Amino acid sequence: MRTGRPRSFDRDKALEGAIAVFWEHGYDATSIALLTSALGIGAASLYAAFGDKRALFLESLDRYIRTYGAFTQRALAEEPNARDAVERLLREAAAAYTRPDRPRGCLLITAATNCSPQSADIAAHLRDLRAAGTRALEDKIAAAVRAGELPARTDAHALATFCSAVIQGMSAQARDGATRTDLERIAEAALHAWPSATGRRAADGTGAAPN
Repeated sequence: MRTGRPRSFDRDKALEGAIAVFWEHGYDATSIALLTSALGIGAASLYAAFGDKRALFLESLDRYIRTYGAFTQRALAEEPNARDAVERLLREAAAAYTRPDRPRGCLLITAATNCSPQSADIAAHLRDLRAAGTRALEDKIAAAVRAGELPARTDAHALATFCSAVIQGMSAQARDGATRTDLERIAEAALHAWPSATGRRAADGTGAAPN
């Protein structure tokens, strides 16, 4: 069996470097030349280790979701209360999107910027991942409605979509230079839109309408 020539670079380290490049520049704007320069390896080594640019991006994206972006799944899985989960999600997004040692914003959002028709499959994959995140949030909210934590009239889809829009906006603000404190203020403002117990009483005809 051929063992091949041993690689002269650390594959995991190179993958981390690729994540940073795609995160900073987006999928289409990232060229093989940019990757090889940032990773300090030749094109032949990159192709041998990862395949083509698309394969490298998909592997980078998978690792990003399991590491830097994992706070989303953790917040929804670990917080029993939907409001607490959303508050944690927004506050951790504020921290994650402004890390001084990483590119700003969210890779699932920034990588899709200005995708060309030739990259339609990548754009669609990123869109599907974002939609899956919104569905998971909707499921959390719908469960809270069924449990009586939220008013029965709560539109789980609309509320989940609103929260996802806030998160995408926070990513854009981070790219424009917003600080963690700036994003936390956005999170705080967004939480004021969360349905309250007062709203539930109003819907039942037992209390005043929400402010």
